[in-house]
Amino acid sequence: MLKLQKTQVKIFSIVIALVFIGSVVAIALTQSGAGIASAAGNSNVGVVDYRRVMMAHPDFNKANGEMQKAVQEAQMRFEANNANKSDEEKSKAYQDIQRELAQKEQTLISAIQDKVNAAVKQAADARGMTVVLDKSSVVYGGEDITADVEKLLK
Repeated sequence: MLKLQKTQVKIFSIVIALVFIGSVVAIALTQSGAGIASAAGNSNVGVVDYRRVMMAHPDFNKANGEMQKAVQEAQMRFEANNANKSDEEKSKAYQDIQRELAQKEQTLISAIQDKVNAAVKQAADARGMTVVLDKSSVVYGGEDITADVEKLLK
């Protein structure tokens, strides 16, 4: 085992203490608003209830109805085409239908998302906001612009 002399132990202890003090000072500086941390504090941050805005969009009910119709059609097609097939074939057919339905849902929803994103940007720009976050991911703070976005979409 390695034997250290008293002076080596003292030097080693001083180095560890300096590293510790340096890291405490660095944390204190970032928390006090110096450097990058202060940039976020000065920006105007908005929040929007994205789920509520999506569901309130005029095209959402139409897209939801089309999706339900597609699911019913896919279910009838699955039952008709796979009545006498093996479990493995049924599983593959089911996965194909799931992919088809997911693609259809993405197609229907993406048009609405584009409109909602444009309205969020417009509302944020009108208030001079630099950042808008989904309300579900914000614990505290931010100015709620959900009502403004809903007005723009109607």
